[in-house]
Amino acid sequence: MPYPTTGPATWFVTGASLGLGLELVKQLLARGDNVAATTRSTARLTAALESIDTSRLLALPVNLADEQEVVDAVAAATDRFGAIDVVVNNAGYGLLGAVEEISDTEVRELFDVQVFGAWNLLRAVLPGMRVRRSGHVINVSSILGLTAFPGWGAYCAAKYALEGLTQSLAGEVADAEIRVNLIEPGYLRTDFLRASLRLPGRTADGYAAIREMTDAHLAMPGTQLGDPAKAATAIITVAETGTAPLHQILGSDSYGLATARVQSLTRDIETGRPLAVSTDITETAG
Repeated sequence: MPYPTTGPATWFVTGASLGLGLELVKQLLARGDNVAATTRSTARLTAALESIDTSRLLALPVNLADEQEVVDAVAAATDRFGAIDVVVNNAGYGLLGAVEEISDTEVRELFDVQVFGAWNLLRAVLPGMRVRRSGHVINVSSILGLTAFPGWGAYCAAKYALEGLTQSLAGEVADAEIRVNLIEPGYLRTDFLRASLRLPGRTADGYAAIREMTDAHLAMPGTQLGDPAKAATAIITVAETGTAPLHQILGSDSYGLATARVQSLTRDIETGRPLAVSTDITETAG
């Protein structure tokens, strides 16, 4: 069984100094688990944990887009705690603007964190997990990895990419007894919309609806439906039980949006069926 049945588990969590990542680290340390936590600011992380026993914490300043830094961080965690049992790719931020408005640099920076950073960590941890035939990868996506809203094109594109690589990964490592899950939360009552939301450097005319939606999101903090503490507990449950589906939705808002997306996609598939099947090669009788 990938999750340890005796003794503390060792977790490797990215994006650990804010929001869901921070709440997860707090709960893991309170349980007595070992935690290697990456952040761009170890000072911010340690300040947020000042009232918690951090003797089982290894805080690692890591630029996830730098593959060597990620490799070194995994090596440091392994040296400190031994084998890594659970990896949580949680790091990320929002980028809110029309597709036309997002610059090449802005979208590449987003993918560096949410896609290539996660990929760097997977390359670093999977060899050891395969040798041990044990381990669990949990990639934190979003309901916006299953559906899409205007103005969230860059963020959705990154989450869709994470979803695709995760689904492929699950099939690739199943024979090695490595578990893989996607976590797809809705809106959580964290500081994400304050501290982790970026806007494009320029705006274009003609997108008044996106400006209104942006203002609504900036005013949303404190009203989100999801409880980050419960979401962190749910992630721990996913790791402990090993029974969650590949796509684990969190939040009734996420559940409603996912259900609507499945229904919409089904309608599209059925509506497009006549044209779809018309493109098959028709074999003629000899």
